[in-house]
Amino acid sequence: MSKTVILTGIRANNDLTLGNYFGGILPTVDMARNHAGEYQINMFIPDLHSFTTPIDHTQLYEQTLHNARIFTAAGLPLNNSDIYLYRQSYISAHSELTWILDCFTGFGEMSRMTQFKDKSQHILSQPRMETPPLKPVNGELVWDEDKQIEIENNHIDRVSVGLFNYPVLMAADILLYGAKYIPVGDDQTQHLEFTRNIAERMNNRFGELFDIPEAVKEQHAFFGKDQGLRIMDLLTPTKKMSKSDESGRGVIFLGDNPDEAARKVMGATTDDKAMVRFDRANQPGISNLLEILALLRGVKLNDIAAEFEGKTRYGDFKAVVADAVKNFLVDFQQKLASVDDAVVLAKLEQSERDLTPVANETLLKVQQAVGLRPKA
Repeated sequence: MSKTVILTGIRANNDLTLGNYFGGILPTVDMARNHAGEYQINMFIPDLHSFTTPIDHTQLYEQTLHNARIFTAAGLPLNNSDIYLYRQSYISAHSELTWILDCFTGFGEMSRMTQFKDKSQHILSQPRMETPPLKPVNGELVWDEDKQIEIENNHIDRVSVGLFNYPVLMAADILLYGAKYIPVGDDQTQHLEFTRNIAERMNNRFGELFDIPEAVKEQHAFFGKDQGLRIMDLLTPTKKMSKSDESGRGVIFLGDNPDEAARKVMGATTDDKAMVRFDRANQPGISNLLEILALLRGVKLNDIAAEFEGKTRYGDFKAVVADAVKNFLVDFQQKLASVDDAVVLAKLEQSERDLTPVANETLLKVQQAVGLRPKA
């Protein structure tokens, strides 16, 4: 395998939103289709990363397959020989290299990772207890301080070591295949820089073990620095559409009933200006609907804004957007239902057979360098 490697993880969940589709899934598929041929595209499903935060483990295996189905329905060409689609846990070198890299990683390095801080704070912000820590004493319930301490400690322990050293596993994902380009969002730039740092550290100590991926600046130059696609909540158009929204009334999910999704659009928040105009600051609701319609039609936002400029009947405009959302969901859900699971599984298994020797070769080189295996 002599082609330069582009690597990306394609984690997904059942409750993906319209924003996830246009902001993550479709760009990833387009990247693979546009670069395959000139580059080797490694697209892995990070099932080991999936439970760094609490999940339903009874659904994990099926979710992994669903992950692959989603990208296939979005147009990922499984028959392209330059595209590899594989599960992280099915290539054991990912886990083995992570442990070795862990032992050359500082506690302080991981402590400074902002994503760990953000995610751990979110976990710790969840309710600490369902029932108060009480115990019976002389026929009465009194506060049990020992039980309270136990509950508090258990609450803190909900933040796992896996979440803490997530960047080390990410580094192993990249370094095993000598990947040069990795599309990263702003929340992953620290992790990429750590990958470069740990690779250079190991190379300086043990010789040339790893190829160093390009720095963040070069990554953005290669892929294009996306300023961040943000489809906003239909009811609160000043915040991003999020799959974690409790009510879901302002969110379009890929699994929504198309008619119900259309009704959500018709109930979207607008304003009292009675004028369709793209103006994020003063008309965020209308602007959001214009952006959604442009994405669904696959045309420039300026063209959509010009088409509806000056229209005064918000209901008519919403109806156009609602129909576009409904048609998109009907089409996508049909594509998803038609995905052949046997073909997807065959692609996964073949990619895993092809890439396991590549990963193992890198792992063996590292094992020999640190003294775990005899040198040839």
